[in-house]
Amino acid sequence: METLKTAAHKHMPPISPPPSPRRLLTLYSTFILKNQSSVTQIESALRSLTYIIPGRFRDAELASESLHSSIQLLSLYHDTLLTRAVAKLPGMSQVRQKEQSSHNRYTKFWIGHSRFYRRVATALAVVQYTQLLWEMMAKRKGERVRWRVVVLLEVLKAVCRLRLLRITNSRPLVTPPLPEREVIPEVEAEEEETEAGEFEDEGFSEIKERPRVISHGRGEKEYKMKRTGLSLPSLPKPGDISSYLLSKVLTADDIKEPNALLNKTVGSAQLAELLHILQPVVYAVAMSRTKDKKNWQPWLLGLSLEYAARQLRKDGLRTTPLEREQWGKRGWAMGWWAMRGAFYENVTKGFLHGASAKLPSLVSGVLDDYLYLWDGYYFSTSAE
Repeated sequence: METLKTAAHKHMPPISPPPSPRRLLTLYSTFILKNQSSVTQIESALRSLTYIIPGRFRDAELASESLHSSIQLLSLYHDTLLTRAVAKLPGMSQVRQKEQSSHNRYTKFWIGHSRFYRRVATALAVVQYTQLLWEMMAKRKGERVRWRVVVLLEVLKAVCRLRLLRITNSRPLVTPPLPEREVIPEVEAEEEETEAGEFEDEGFSEIKERPRVISHGRGEKEYKMKRTGLSLPSLPKPGDISSYLLSKVLTADDIKEPNALLNKTVGSAQLAELLHILQPVVYAVAMSRTKDKKNWQPWLLGLSLEYAARQLRKDGLRTTPLEREQWGKRGWAMGWWAMRGAFYENVTKGFLHGASAKLPSLVSGVLDDYLYLWDGYYFSTSAE
């Protein structure tokens, strides 16, 4: 009997231990890299779902915002994985430099040259993605606690931005501070065909290699020769020759160093950047100290600081395209002032509630859900 037990024990397959967290993380990263398009579609679908039901049921706004914040944080992690994968691809830094946006080139430079920049920028992004969720949870404990949390979050964001301003040697801030997601080119390796043929004087077989097809995600394919490493670009369409030639021309920004895409701020330009950073803190403190939502003083104070920052900045011949792009984003973001403070309570709120009563039930239902958020939460209309 003992012999049978011993034999059975010897022939039993060994029980493998459960995979370690590091192994699971590696498997998950591999899955994300191999299914980038599918993951992006799932993220967009879930994010759209949170836009549809922001406040339809009791406590639904908290559940919806929790889901939205989780998706944003998960997308942030996915962006980090994809950025590392693109950086490791052979020859991508030279081949795709022209295809990258100035924003991505600039942010990737600082992430690669400063670990502190990456940590501060990530912390800033995390606060921005979760700020409304923190406000919703704080509001359950009263308005006083809610405004304390709002001011604290604005102070944290201002500290992060001031640190980024110092790390980049007083260069203007970019939005977002991290690189945006890029598409990883799909490499389709064709089967290699080997023909047996011997050289008369060498005595080894001749190998004929077929090129690899590299897709850049826009319908364009390049043939990369495996032996030489050179790529043969696809020919343009007959009616698109001019734009094809222009796409191959290097501009001044293409040959600039990434850190030169934004000029250092000095004098009034530096003061403008500081006002832009501190303006949300001043506005949040002013709003926390007023008991009347229709009071115009906090709204006028915040808008005046933002307008002063725009007037103090220098827009001359040395202004780079990336700097104009960032100030353009800030200009469009000023439109959110129509949805904040006294202007919203005295002007916009009545117009939107009146329009909601005249719209079809399906559209008015979604609008009413957002009106619930705009009426009661500070960060629901925050520009940054």
